[in-house]
Amino acid sequence: MMQLSGKAVSGGIVLGPIFVPDRKKEQIHCVRITDTEAEIDRVRAAVKQVKVQLQALADRALEEAGESGAAIFEAYELMLEDADYLEAIYDDIRMEKVSGARAAAATGERFAELFAGMEDEYMRARAADVRDISERLADLLDGGRETDFFPEEPSVIVADDLSPSEMVSLDRSKILAFATIQGSVGSHTAILARMMNIPALVEVPVNLEEIHTGMIAVVDGFEGTVTFEPDEDFRLQTEKRMKKEQEQLQRLESLKGRKTATKSGKKIDVYANIGSEDDVAYALENDAEGIGLFRSEFLYLGRRDFPTEEEQFQVYKRVVQRMAGRKVIIRTLDIGGDKQADYFNIGIEENPAMGYRAVRICLKQPEIFRIQLRALFRASVFGNLSVMYPMIISEEEVRQILRIAEEVQAELEAEGYPCQCPEQGIMIETPAAVMVSDELAELVDFFSIGTNDLTQYTLAIDRQNERLADYYDPHHKAILRMIRMVVENAHKHGIRVGICGELGADTELTEEFVRMGVDELSVAPSMILKVRKTVREIS
Repeated sequence: MMQLSGKAVSGGIVLGPIFVPDRKKEQIHCVRITDTEAEIDRVRAAVKQVKVQLQALADRALEEAGESGAAIFEAYELMLEDADYLEAIYDDIRMEKVSGARAAAATGERFAELFAGMEDEYMRARAADVRDISERLADLLDGGRETDFFPEEPSVIVADDLSPSEMVSLDRSKILAFATIQGSVGSHTAILARMMNIPALVEVPVNLEEIHTGMIAVVDGFEGTVTFEPDEDFRLQTEKRMKKEQEQLQRLESLKGRKTATKSGKKIDVYANIGSEDDVAYALENDAEGIGLFRSEFLYLGRRDFPTEEEQFQVYKRVVQRMAGRKVIIRTLDIGGDKQADYFNIGIEENPAMGYRAVRICLKQPEIFRIQLRALFRASVFGNLSVMYPMIISEEEVRQILRIAEEVQAELEAEGYPCQCPEQGIMIETPAAVMVSDELAELVDFFSIGTNDLTQYTLAIDRQNERLADYYDPHHKAILRMIRMVVENAHKHGIRVGICGELGADTELTEEFVRMGVDELSVAPSMILKVRKTVREIS
């Protein structure tokens, strides 16, 4: 019996035979191109073919994982229409005289590295999407290679990695669980696993040379372990746990459509954190009562120039319309730090987490900020939209923001656009904002506490620094006292306060947050029903 630990991305526990796919990658043929424009035409034709494939995957995902699963592949189609991505491929062909397959693979890797280097977990996870779509395009251009990736019986998939397209291509009845060496908690593969209720682990340090198809394994998505060749006692314990887990899943599903309130009747709003328009379907699938954090910076990343007002307006409009009256809180761009876009000309900073980022860019380069506010204010007439400003440290910053917002609204009205000034709130994610939250509460309509940055700034620890992992304690007394102070100051001035950082989904703290008076918890869509269950059990 051998047990390994990884990161759990989807809960559940299963026992079954493993399947190790044979996916030895062939090298892309190295061909010198003389007629570059003809090769570019070949890429354009291949893009159309890949779109057809993606539509078939979207249809299959709709059956297996619902609307939110299909939205993943619709997002892939949009990626294939991205002018920056396609032009980068064409530029490689023209300048390097390489084949379309080589150019697609190289471009995909460059774009993937851009996302992989970001601190935000959601953005890092998009690197896998770029690789997936680029590999699909490159393989088609290089002859359409196929791999042996289809188990004949229900199996636990153990592989180096697993892409969303591979996952959806498999017969759902043949996937008991999966455990991969690579991958991330925020990847679309992980999202599909949660939607399809497939227990799954990533970052499992398994040596694929030591295991083989047909071995028995137990994947535990709660403990984050995979056990190969379990003994008889372990198997019996697993079978009992599997039966109990099935009963618990049925109880969670029964909470859809139910109110999130304590036994004494205190209502708590449980919203979803999302990173793109496509995630709206996933939020609705999990019965989110609203969107507590919509990360707008995805509109600015992976491109060569700023998104236009009209581009942004259409995205914001579609999001609020799809939420059909439920609250949508959109955070203004949080570029900088780990999320870089060259065309912002931020430059290299020694300490980017404390550098030129977020609202600081907006106030130093107000022309960028004004375009986003115009799009937001125009979209606000189509639904229940609120705007939230990140990285606030002072009252003067807020006053500057509100002055710009007033000017933008006046401009739009003078130009004849239907618009309105939505609710405006700020993120409390710096110790400075906590200490002046009493004064800040007089200026805005709501607070949202970003516990991720608040924790790292308060403890002076980079949360991505593995050497300091033992010191990084989001349950630190200082953090909890700060949250309590913010809640008290907000309520003293009659405004609501929510938590949109990772602590919002920490069910060990849910009761404490409720007793503090937190009005709203915004969490990953997969955690909505679990948090609702916890709240409903509070006396």
